[in-house]
Amino acid sequence: MTTIPFRRIAGLAAAALLLIAADAPAKRNWNAVVEVTPIGSHVIGNPRAKVKLIEYISYTCPHCAHFEAVAGDAMRIGWVGPGALSIEVRHLLRDPVDLTVAMLTNCGPPAKFPLNHQIFLRRQESWIALLGTATEAQQQRWSTGDNLSRMRAIASDFHFYELMEQRGYDRHEVERCLADEAMAKRLIAQTRQAASEGVDATPSFALDGVVLAGTHAWEQLEPQIKARL
Repeated sequence: MTTIPFRRIAGLAAAALLLIAADAPAKRNWNAVVEVTPIGSHVIGNPRAKVKLIEYISYTCPHCAHFEAVAGDAMRIGWVGPGALSIEVRHLLRDPVDLTVAMLTNCGPPAKFPLNHQIFLRRQESWIALLGTATEAQQQRWSTGDNLSRMRAIASDFHFYELMEQRGYDRHEVERCLADEAMAKRLIAQTRQAASEGVDATPSFALDGVVLAGTHAWEQLEPQIKARL
């Protein structure tokens, strides 16, 4: 009988494990899956996730920016990526600047929305400062004239054209999105629907279709998500 040395057996076993690992399908990162709903909101993650979160946000709301800063990565890495949680972002518009930003975050294919959304919230502190220093003439341009003229003035004064260029959009693409009246109507309709559901503050949240009363911060939301996972 031929005896195979232990070291050779160990080597063969290691090689077999490598082959198995190579053949095993890679785990899917559900953060890359983005779908647009009939109302125009974006759902990020596994459509069959055990827990479904709706975020009602405003881009001019500092609490929304803070929520993204403290909770965004935690949710995406811990729950959305593995497929346990999906996040639907709905807009609750507060002012013309908010509408302009929402038009830009929704610009382009659905796959671009998550990073557009993150960047505008994470850089909010720098661009929103203009609200406190704008001249009377600037403020008048933001609130008079047709919708497109107002949004163009806002995009120019707040340097949104430059920010969108960093995201790979040229001026023509930005102008086309700002002129998308159907998109503007969908965003306004989301705001009206949120109000009809009793949502009157941002950020607000719903879990599995139920709006969470009194929940507007991560420390309140996190334990409620964990309880459902």
